[in-house]
Amino acid sequence: MRRDATDLAQAIRNGGLTSVDAMQASLASAGDHKTFGTIAHLDEALGMASAEAVDQERRVKPGRFAARPFAGVPTLAKDLGGPFEGLPVTSGSRLFKRAGSEPDSDLASRFRAAGFCLFGVTTSPEFGLSLASEPAAGPICRNPLDPARTPGGSSGGAAAAVAAGIVAIAHATDAGGSIRVPAACCGLVGLKPSRGAMPAGPSFGNHLGGIASELAVCRSVRDTALIFDTLRGKAKGPFPDPETAADRGGRLRVGLLAETGSKYPTDSKRLEAIKDAALTLEADGHHIVPLGWAEFEQSVDASGRALGDIIAVNLATFIDTLGLDISRAEPLTQAFIERGHALTGPTLWASLNGAVHTSRALWTIFDRVDCLLMPMLAKAPLAIGSFPFDHGDTELQLERMAAFAPLASLANISGFPALTLPFGTDADGLPLPVQIMAPMGHEPLLLSLAARLEAEERWQHRFPVAGLAA
Repeated sequence: MRRDATDLAQAIRNGGLTSVDAMQASLASAGDHKTFGTIAHLDEALGMASAEAVDQERRVKPGRFAARPFAGVPTLAKDLGGPFEGLPVTSGSRLFKRAGSEPDSDLASRFRAAGFCLFGVTTSPEFGLSLASEPAAGPICRNPLDPARTPGGSSGGAAAAVAAGIVAIAHATDAGGSIRVPAACCGLVGLKPSRGAMPAGPSFGNHLGGIASELAVCRSVRDTALIFDTLRGKAKGPFPDPETAADRGGRLRVGLLAETGSKYPTDSKRLEAIKDAALTLEADGHHIVPLGWAEFEQSVDASGRALGDIIAVNLATFIDTLGLDISRAEPLTQAFIERGHALTGPTLWASLNGAVHTSRALWTIFDRVDCLLMPMLAKAPLAIGSFPFDHGDTELQLERMAAFAPLASLANISGFPALTLPFGTDADGLPLPVQIMAPMGHEPLLLSLAARLEAEERWQHRFPVAGLAA
């Protein structure tokens, strides 16, 4: 049986433990697992005050307490996105001090309204420019399943904290796979919502041209479904809310992509997991439609170019707006800023046009299938140090990320929702992730299929949730 945030919330609701009990357990677990480097900033006083307020609410306003699905559940904010009032956002960079904070974003307000109690900020790479989480500002974040390996990035600290059981669920963001890659590395469920599904105000929604989404990394599909339903809708951002389509059930046409080409090959064990997932769905009566790499190769290349250029231009503009001295930034970060300054209008336009064609190409595939089943990672979580920042080659960094997660940025560039979950283990006991993608607004379909695959129980969490028995 999986123990998750829903279990923890239920235990608090039933009186098995108080919010303060849960917070004290998370704080103790954070201390016990400090070597994993999951938390970049911890505020014990803030966490305890938040938990005490929830316990007080239970006594004096039981109706309001009962209406909050995650009342009393400890959680952590990511050091990108948000912000959450009371917690500093430094984007993993030495350019900012861990002091002060901004008012809650719309999403942060919804986290609090759901009953979450925040007590810290998770480790992210500088400005999210990596699929590892090893900022020079520290700490180096390690995968609890194998501390010699990365937990992924850029929500690596969030995923490592959830995998280690410090918290049962954590805030995360995804601009190029940054929810899904860490979830895949750590044996978690990660949903990148449809563009516009999550509140994105007052500023997060368009500072990357709409490619970024916020939600969470979770230990179960039911937690993912609950937090998505709790936070979504009326987004207050620059993009309209996508109409959420109900899971229509019945026989689905599942497009199966079980290859990633010679440039970005996926290892055999991870491809086997994709095929095994397809067989499971086929046994349930769904129709499997084999698809070839040739249908995706151009879109993968275009999405990678668009991701790199959008990030570079955004970062250069952001740094210029704040008037920051970039000499204290890491060398690779400086190179991305310089790339952003050097981009010409025609070059950026070509990248953006490629993004439009990527979205169109995926829509034509969705004319033939209801969803896509595909790899999330091409190989096992990489060793610490595999994404160094001590150089200025932005293309090399983008190629390294593409080789690790070839299909990650497709969902960001197109705006479509995508979800990853573990479906087995390799010889080293590391998760074998699969990825499912669907048309805009079809998160219920993704969650339904993910729940079916999760029910096979091919993955078990190694660490218990703080405050809950294993």
